[in-house]
Amino acid sequence: MTELDRSRPILPAEQPAHLAALETAVRARTSLVPRVGIVLGSGLGSLADELTDPVAIPFGDLPGWPSPTAPGHLGRLLLGHFDGVPVAMLQGRLHAYEGNDPGLVVQPVLLMGRLGARTVILTNAAGGLNPGFAAGTLMVIADHINLTGRTPLLGPNADEIGPRFPDLTHVYASVHRQRLHAAARAEGASLEEGIYVGLLGPTYETPAEVRMLRGLGGDAVGMSTVLEAIACRWAGIEVVGISLITNPGAGYSGEPLNHEEVLAAAAAAGPRLARVIRHFVRELP
Repeated sequence: MTELDRSRPILPAEQPAHLAALETAVRARTSLVPRVGIVLGSGLGSLADELTDPVAIPFGDLPGWPSPTAPGHLGRLLLGHFDGVPVAMLQGRLHAYEGNDPGLVVQPVLLMGRLGARTVILTNAAGGLNPGFAAGTLMVIADHINLTGRTPLLGPNADEIGPRFPDLTHVYASVHRQRLHAAARAEGASLEEGIYVGLLGPTYETPAEVRMLRGLGGDAVGMSTVLEAIACRWAGIEVVGISLITNPGAGYSGEPLNHEEVLAAAAAAGPRLARVIRHFVRELP
């Protein structure tokens, strides 16, 4: 078997054929049509345990998808019901820092849309740039700054998916942000709101970079989400973003950063995030 080349560019114009093959593979397993797609970030995969009668498809069983290498990412596409609502859930994601081309990174969210999802919820574990955001803070993403140096839209466009020049004025719809805050109040949880900065990774930021990113207006920083959000808006899918602040940015605490700390903080806050997302999904019109 030929080894999958993660880095091979996938141009926008090539996505329809890839998505058709992926849809065929999924439909061989389930006919469920999701209303919502949910991407679970580092350490947040336990939310998948709340699905009813899920059909689980490992990434490696889907054409052109590699198994993820990031700790805390099982790498499964699940389709089932979440509090009675049909959903597609990604237990883990593909990152650019793993060597994946941006076109591959965004295929999971594009597939969710092709399967029927009108809204995609992007969650992530992030470092805190805002010194007022302690570990365990849940932050609604109001906007993002893409500093990855990458885009999934480079190359000939697929007009049948989206426009050549998609507008990103309102990537994270204000109506959904308001619904998230309402869901949090109903569940007795606290939500902050802020700007997410996406970097390529996989290194954590230096203290100087943290100061720079804060100066640019960032409140949280991570290694995912921005490419997926761009692809969703290109394809006309509504985007909801939530960051779990797992650690203060480099230089704030004086302590070195490590991924085990990220996973532990995400696991501790997971139940709180699950309550908010469950309520949000249940109340979607």
